[in-house]
Amino acid sequence: MHTKLPFDTTKPVVGEASIEINKSIEQVFDFIGENFFDNYQKWALEVVDFEPLNGKQVFVGARAKQVRMENGVEVESVFEIIDFKPSIKIIFQGVTAPYKQCFLLETSIKENPTRLTFRFELLELEFFMRPFQKLIRIAIEDGAENTVENIKNLLINQSH
Repeated sequence: MHTKLPFDTTKPVVGEASIEINKSIEQVFDFIGENFFDNYQKWALEVVDFEPLNGKQVFVGARAKQVRMENGVEVESVFEIIDFKPSIKIIFQGVTAPYKQCFLLETSIKENPTRLTFRFELLELEFFMRPFQKLIRIAIEDGAENTVENIKNLLINQSH
């Protein structure tokens, strides 16, 4: 007899948030994409240690090591940039942990504002954590909201 589980064990847990920033798409991407290795810790406040592994130039295949403080515990992972298109997107994926982060930019015909969408995907969730999937999704969505708010505040307060 096959037992149907009340949750999907293969579906990623996803959180996404979008925000409009009154800066040009080039300015926003310069901060998030071109200067990712310099600015990542500024908006990812839970990152307590961060080290680019291939220098500070951003390109597909570039890797970094990060240590995040999660619920009072330091969690280390290495991630790799898997997609990088200037003024459109930067996507990286965990090498040593199953996650993906996407920063997507778009703008209307007029130059401002730029719409930033941040998406975090927890690609795998250990079986024993599946009953907590809704709580984990809420935490991921809160984190996504904080990320776009932090980026917007940093860009607005930036002197250019």
